[in-house]
Amino acid sequence: MFNIFKKPKKELSEAQKIEILHKNAEEMCDKFFAEKFSHFGLQEYRYNAKEAVEELGLDEDMIWQLVDDYVAQIIKAIIQFDAYLEKLQNSQDNQRELDYTPFRELAHKNLGVARNLRIKDAEALLYDLMREDDLKHLLACLEALKVCAIKLSPKCAYNTIKLIKVKNALDT
Repeated sequence: MFNIFKKPKKELSEAQKIEILHKNAEEMCDKFFAEKFSHFGLQEYRYNAKEAVEELGLDEDMIWQLVDDYVAQIIKAIIQFDAYLEKLQNSQDNQRELDYTPFRELAHKNLGVARNLRIKDAEALLYDLMREDDLKHLLACLEALKVCAIKLSPKCAYNTIKLIKVKNALDT
């Protein structure tokens, strides 16, 4: 899904890349909630900032700024989640005790933000990340969380992914 940063045959504008990213994220998010996570009852869910505006007493522009911050935070957290998941998989493969603590603490931290902003799909997925032990299920939750964050604010997600790629290139 993040192959949008590879050189295409025909050069795409940034707006076209963001639109492709958004379309792919919407399709994948809908598929996750129709199939793997149908029990959440979020098949038709679309984020509505009005609920957060009413409950938090902030204006809609401020809520959308906070949503963008959340999306950037989740995209960055996915890297940490992946590292923790890899450690868990290695422990499982080597028949060692699995320590879910750092993984669950990261999920808890992000769950608080999702709850405050009333982002229902993220709430459900992060809650599952905090309580489930099945590594395949956790991986599916992470994939769904990532595409739902992208769907929520594709331009912010695109810019965050782009910055991560630049930073990684500079670090090597």
